[in-house]
Amino acid sequence: MGLIQCKDVCKSFGEKVALENVSVDIPEGKIFGLLGPNGAGKTTLIRIINRITIPNSGEVFFDGRPITQEDVEKIGYLPEERGLYRKMTVGDQAMYFAQLKGMSSKDAVNELKKWFVRFGIESWWNKKVEELSKGMAQKVQFITTVVHRPSLLILDEPFSGFDPVNAQLIREEILRLKEEGATIILSTHNMESVEELCDNIALINRSHVVITGGVDEIRHKYGNDNAELIYTSEQTLQPVEGLFRVLSDKDDAGRHTSVLALESGVCGNDVLAAVIAQGMTVNSFKELIPRMNDIFIKLVTEEE
Repeated sequence: MGLIQCKDVCKSFGEKVALENVSVDIPEGKIFGLLGPNGAGKTTLIRIINRITIPNSGEVFFDGRPITQEDVEKIGYLPEERGLYRKMTVGDQAMYFAQLKGMSSKDAVNELKKWFVRFGIESWWNKKVEELSKGMAQKVQFITTVVHRPSLLILDEPFSGFDPVNAQLIREEILRLKEEGATIILSTHNMESVEELCDNIALINRSHVVITGGVDEIRHKYGNDNAELIYTSEQTLQPVEGLFRVLSDKDDAGRHTSVLALESGVCGNDVLAAVIAQGMTVNSFKELIPRMNDIFIKLVTEEE
């Protein structure tokens, strides 16, 4: 059983159905990707987990029991719509949020100072929030989300507004927080981040769950059984009935890079034996696992 379980959650706003019988199981100590196109229902589900919105039916469980307001205090939530008080200083703002989460003044100062050093923003403490760029403000809001060491982190598009260097810094911090035991829900459109960070995902489209499971499991399940073969020969590889088709073959002075479509259930050793039998010298052979971006587009397109 996961740290968070959503069972048959339904939510409507008037005639608009936002979620329909949504069930997901979010494992403890893992990074769980919540994916879907705009308007699919991701943010509604996040708000229900946070008890900002109440479902019409269904239940959310925290650590095996119905979630309560006390459990919400163990959650760190970074919404997609960011918001800081522009006239406050950065330090006062960060202290305010830390104390809202139950931290003492002393603990808040100690922890915040550590985070400011880690993010290289020690000099910002007495600056006004309105002086910060969007990316700088994003750093402050990320810190205020995690400073109280929540057992569950919900990050909605956490890389929005960051340049590549700072986006990588946030990725590294997310992985570090996972290593320290946090459970993380990551809602994002960035499929590279999903592949790099997530252990499990749920894809929501048109208010219901299309697929859920482990990232590697899903990538293999929706693969096309394609493989990349690099070989050396003056001849071009020919397809072998019952084993493989040649989808493409690029020849660079006798060194060929081919993409093969393998027949279902075919063993790689049998493919290599057939290639060698044609007189080819094999340099490398590897399975081509589809990218999450391709799977996302395929599943959403099929739904529509």
